[in-house]
Amino acid sequence: MFLKLFLWFIRLIMFAMVVVALLPLVPSGQWWVRVWDFPRLQLTALLVLPLLLLGMHAWLSRPRKEHFALLAVILAIGSWHLWHILPFTSVWSTEVPSAEIQPDKPQPTVKVLTANVTYSNDHYAEILAMVEREDPDLLLLIEVDDALDEGLVPLDETYPYRVGEVREEGLGIVLWSRIPLLEQSVQHLVSERRPSVFATLDMPDIGPVRFIGAHPVPPGLQERNDSEERRDSSERDAELMLIARHVQDDPDNRWIVTGDFNDVAWSGTTKLFADLSDLKDPRRGRQLLSTYHSEYPWWRYPIDHLFVSDGFHLIDITRVAVAGSDHFGISTILTAAQKDQATPEASEEEEQEAEEMVEEGAEDAAEHDAGSSQSVEE
Repeated sequence: MFLKLFLWFIRLIMFAMVVVALLPLVPSGQWWVRVWDFPRLQLTALLVLPLLLLGMHAWLSRPRKEHFALLAVILAIGSWHLWHILPFTSVWSTEVPSAEIQPDKPQPTVKVLTANVTYSNDHYAEILAMVEREDPDLLLLIEVDDALDEGLVPLDETYPYRVGEVREEGLGIVLWSRIPLLEQSVQHLVSERRPSVFATLDMPDIGPVRFIGAHPVPPGLQERNDSEERRDSSERDAELMLIARHVQDDPDNRWIVTGDFNDVAWSGTTKLFADLSDLKDPRRGRQLLSTYHSEYPWWRYPIDHLFVSDGFHLIDITRVAVAGSDHFGISTILTAAQKDQATPEASEEEEQEAEEMVEEGAEDAAEHDAGSSQSVEE
């Protein structure tokens, strides 16, 4: 009797592992579907549990066909997760070529530091020290509220150019730059509550470079108006698609797009974003660089990103500790390379999928923005 119950327990675990592995394939923006895009690394590690239980059951009874069938399922699930993860390891080919450093030939470079500093953070001195130590040319800080803006005032003396929007509740985003800005704007692509930073950088010896910094709404975010409702992924997906369209519309320029996308590097949405924009991920073929949650090494995902167009080669990309934040920052050093002037070419199916995402995200944003306005008025 015990062995039968034990085997049923293993079957139930395996069923759950199969469901959560395949659930992200469901074409739904519901947060409880999309959230299973995130923990593929953790789910791979958890496969050790049913593997050990299966081995124990086979030893207590005797090996039979079902044991081998369940073992095959475990291996298949593990392979499925690894298929998503391995492109972000050194076993894969790189998307952004490594720069060839020639000491006798100085190269124009740009260093970008992207960090979600967490709006409740009051470690101002430590953040300023981190920025001074990293010494980036471009500094994008996310979740900048009034208190953080006041605490980080010295940045306005270090960086002569600034564009962004300071907002409460983790909605602020600000770019500080040493590089002159030819154009700058704050745009609300989907929701009036979610700003994105747009700029055209006048980079010495490189020329104009288009820059976008973004922080879409995370799926699963619980509303702060005493509601138990959680947000689905439609606004996030729509914002990423609209950013991809901006890049599509101007393929002749070099591009840097960065921020806290609240989406993992291997998800279908991020892959579609990369396909539409033809932007490249410098982590591919190198390292995963999981950035959230900084306090829990066993529960981290790569949700902070930096994408570049062709016309850039990579010198270095590293993860940076940010005092008081639940995110790590990403520090990236790039150098200019020849641009091929190719136009992004997405399939009709991808274009249609992106269009549907934009429409659904706009509807969702309109509904929630109206609700937020109403709750403020009340």
